[in-house]
Amino acid sequence: MHSEVAQFLKYLSSERNASELTIKSYREDLIDLADYLVSEMGPGVKPADVSPRILRGYSAALHEAGYARSSISRKLASLRSFFRFAQRQQMCDSNPGKPLRNPRGQRKLPHFLTDQEIGRLLSAPNRRTELGQRDSAILETMYSAGLRVSEVVGLNEGDLDFEEGLAQVRGKGRRERLSPLGRYAIDALRKYMRLRKVAENEPKGRQAPVFVNRFGNRLTTRSVGRMLEKYIQQTGLNTRTSPHTLRHSFATHLLDRGADIRSVQELLGHKSLVTTQIYTHLSTANLREVYLKAHPRAGQ
Repeated sequence: MHSEVAQFLKYLSSERNASELTIKSYREDLIDLADYLVSEMGPGVKPADVSPRILRGYSAALHEAGYARSSISRKLASLRSFFRFAQRQQMCDSNPGKPLRNPRGQRKLPHFLTDQEIGRLLSAPNRRTELGQRDSAILETMYSAGLRVSEVVGLNEGDLDFEEGLAQVRGKGRRERLSPLGRYAIDALRKYMRLRKVAENEPKGRQAPVFVNRFGNRLTTRSVGRMLEKYIQQTGLNTRTSPHTLRHSFATHLLDRGADIRSVQELLGHKSLVTTQIYTHLSTANLREVYLKAHPRAGQ
């Protein structure tokens, strides 16, 4: 099984252009599966030997081991993808993972900031300093365009079009999209980019990184996380706030103000509408809370 898993991972890298993080997740999930199958069926087990009954046993073992429902769902999705590949490669006649059902569970609503909290966060950097200008530009860009932290640190100079108010963004699965930039973000970016100094070892021109550290090298996602932690402490915001919170806030605020879900899906770069729909639940919950507090005949 381990050699077949290796073939699948190579396929993801060379033909599907999957990211390193995606391949790492598949590798961990499928090595766990292969180890289980070897322990249950012996070292010579092949994809053709695996039945839905065996995989249901694997799912039960994950439950017994105390895995979270979300982790189990991810592992089952990984094995379905693997056996789909194995079937195409004629390693097995059918996909034994297809009959498996994910564990039911309510999705947790994402943490987001209110308008006032976003205002406090965006006002926190000291714009009189070069570092403050950079941090202001990062926060404004992430909230303005709803970017993932990996997307914002991956921006190059040629990705920004200030005249059109757009950024070319490379998202998950190397999918590209155009994201709008508001005037506050554009203003913050222009001021910062007049000050920034790119290191000699970094690309120049259109390929030059937008956000750099004090040495002029491209900023890392961890550095953005540490920067945000500093401003969370400074402003007294909820410690659950993370770089992804700005993306959650972006989506929630758009829907609360009447944006349609399809547009928000495109802006977030979600492949499936299902992923975006959690924000409609969040907005509905928010609206109900407002209603119950404010309507004289709401029953409270």
